[in-house]
Amino acid sequence: MIGKILGNRYEIIEKIGGGGMALVYKAKCKLLNRFVAVKILRPEFTSDEEFIHSFRKESQAAASLSHPNIVNIYDVGNDENDIYYIVMELVKGKTLKQFIKERGPLNPDKIINIAKQIALALQHAHNNHIVHRDIKPHNILITDDGRVKVTDFGIARAVTSSTVTNTGNVIGSVHYFSPEQARGGYIDEKSDLYSLGIVLYEMATGKVPFEGESPISIALKHIKEDITPPSLINPQIPQALEDIIIKATQKDQTKRYNSTKEICEDLEQALKQPAGSFVRFEEDDDSPTQVIPAIKDEELDMDDDYESSKRKKGNRRIVLSAIVTAFILALLFTGAVFYLKDKFFIPPKQVPKLVGISFEVAQKNLENLGFKAVKTGEKNSDEYEKGYVIGQEPAAGETRKAGYTVKLTVSKGPELVEVPSFKNKNINEISYMLDNADLEEGIVKYDYNSLPVGIIISQSPTAGEKVGKNTDVNFVVSQGPEIKMILMPNLVGEKIDKAKSTLQTSGLKWKIEERFDEKIEKDLVISQSFKAGSEVEENRTINLVVSKGPEEVTQPSEEDELQMKTVSFPLFYNEAKQEDFVLKIIKIQNGISTDVYSETQHKSDSGKRITIKGRDKATIEIYFDNELITRRQIDFETGKISDD
Repeated sequence: MIGKILGNRYEIIEKIGGGGMALVYKAKCKLLNRFVAVKILRPEFTSDEEFIHSFRKESQAAASLSHPNIVNIYDVGNDENDIYYIVMELVKGKTLKQFIKERGPLNPDKIINIAKQIALALQHAHNNHIVHRDIKPHNILITDDGRVKVTDFGIARAVTSSTVTNTGNVIGSVHYFSPEQARGGYIDEKSDLYSLGIVLYEMATGKVPFEGESPISIALKHIKEDITPPSLINPQIPQALEDIIIKATQKDQTKRYNSTKEICEDLEQALKQPAGSFVRFEEDDDSPTQVIPAIKDEELDMDDDYESSKRKKGNRRIVLSAIVTAFILALLFTGAVFYLKDKFFIPPKQVPKLVGISFEVAQKNLENLGFKAVKTGEKNSDEYEKGYVIGQEPAAGETRKAGYTVKLTVSKGPELVEVPSFKNKNINEISYMLDNADLEEGIVKYDYNSLPVGIIISQSPTAGEKVGKNTDVNFVVSQGPEIKMILMPNLVGEKIDKAKSTLQTSGLKWKIEERFDEKIEKDLVISQSFKAGSEVEENRTINLVVSKGPEEVTQPSEEDELQMKTVSFPLFYNEAKQEDFVLKIIKIQNGISTDVYSETQHKSDSGKRITIKGRDKATIEIYFDNELITRRQIDFETGKISDD
């Protein structure tokens, strides 16, 4: 495959990995000039319609997902040679499996950080009705900057109410798949959570919980055997983390976490309370079995005779007592009806709506109606302020007698999270930080700054503040330094002092070169490096050529004139940095430098022939705006010109 081009676009460079269904190559995208990873179905499966269907399903499932902790899918396709491929993000880093092999058991904070990012990726997939079904360290990538990327949704498929694995073809990785996968039973989001629990176990202990001589023996252990508590292998594992692992790896799906959100909440709590016992387990509610000895027939007959005799003697007494008791009760009831009816027949009242008001106000409202109030608990709430009622029992509108105690649940306010520092980070690369911190991107404003374009200048709330979950974080982002443009004034013909004053007022700098001129009066500007009316950046340096007036020279003798030679040569202006620039030529002969040419040129006049006079051999230096461009040797006697 090396060197092959897929889809007239992706050039295969090298093989970088492989799995049970496909091989993975590094490739170069010729269209976007970037490196990508290309997963190609193994050749032995291209004639198998079932595998091709599975491979296409992978591309459809993965392409629908977009999350910072999931490897991006760019393209899918197949060519005329029955090569089926998926083009995806090339992640620089290593697999979690390699990470564990290199470091052994990880520290608890690192385990929780990695697990949270895997859970966030699964939550996004589950929200899109996709179950991964092959979560294992080999399919989890750790980038160079520590970000987790879940890949290989190769056996994932859309979840429906009847999602059942074919019992004849169990799919997954035997060390990590759930008991229901091993049995070929019902697969749902909790199957991914079991596999995540096994990954947590391996990060915490450095090994998988079940080993065996064959895949079948390992699968049977997933079904029948409980995992060894990880703290027996690594005593450094805190209680909270061990409880999370044990709950996630329950054999019974109903006893595991109900969602990725629940396991994320417990992982977050484990960071705050490593030794806490807050993880809730579903307990069996079975009554104890009692053993009762069998009763013999003889014992039963003896008991019947005794009871019959006893009943005959007591019957008369019972009848008489019953008549007297009934008469007394009738009298008492009649009296109660007439004299105590107000106490026995109190009309019930409706329980008012209490949710959304403060506990103190709710308590007063209930007391005014003859009810009592009790606070039964407090919970975080994003909807209601601290101290406000968020739940009541019984519900509003139900009727109860006076004196009934209404149970109220009160808000602790929103759950607070710490705002990380986003300063000096690129605004386009912070989405994963916001997700991990349970925050949202708020208003983004742009301002001029010396920082590069896209870099965050400031944030609100500031780093370290405690805010409620899903709070918006507003940003001010650099749009680069402000560039102020100046309209270039016309300085040609002006006195140099006035020209300097004009440039200073306009916020421009200047550089002056003087030269003799037969026609232009001394101290007048002959030329300027930017045309009048053009736009120039503030603080730009403007080159001015100023007249020194006519040069006072002695007329050479006729003999000297006859000895002077003329040399002409073309000069190209490719290296000129401005459209208009000052061309200066200096002749160096016998250690003496003489200006022989100085005029403003236009870059469009490139190739123009320049003529200078001299005798014998000399060196000339050519300057564009006082910058030395080249040095040449001239033989005025022969007219030969060569580079120095």
